[in-house]
Amino acid sequence: MKKIFFVCLFFLILSSCSTDNDNPEFYFEFVPIESVDMPLSFQHGEVYTIEYTYLRRTNCHFFSDLYFDRFENTRTVAVINTVYENLENTTCVELTDELVTGQFNFHVLNQNGVYTFKFWQGINQVGEDEYLIIEIPVIQ
Repeated sequence: MKKIFFVCLFFLILSSCSTDNDNPEFYFEFVPIESVDMPLSFQHGEVYTIEYTYLRRTNCHFFSDLYFDRFENTRTVAVINTVYENLENTTCVELTDELVTGQFNFHVLNQNGVYTFKFWQGINQVGEDEYLIIEIPVIQ
């Protein structure tokens, strides 16, 4: 029985491999956040929509996801784009002024204190990450 399973698995793997390159190649890239629209304060238990903008670098860049990291009262946020390298019938062209707006919902769970948001804005000349840091107090 084990032999049959492994033989079937081998043929399944072999048949699923294709030498055709019909699928575009892609990679993921962090894209700097240009600006953020946030309230001046939060209230416990409320849900707030936080809006951000970033520049779309080329016509081959597409929104993929948000990187969102939680550590105590600090939230680190970055935009992740999928970059396609060989889209069919498309040449990647650099874009200079195409702003993209996105948003996410933030649920305030703390009853007091301050939330610190760090929005990734790229890497500086020394190779260190730079952030737009915004502190929002939680009021009662």
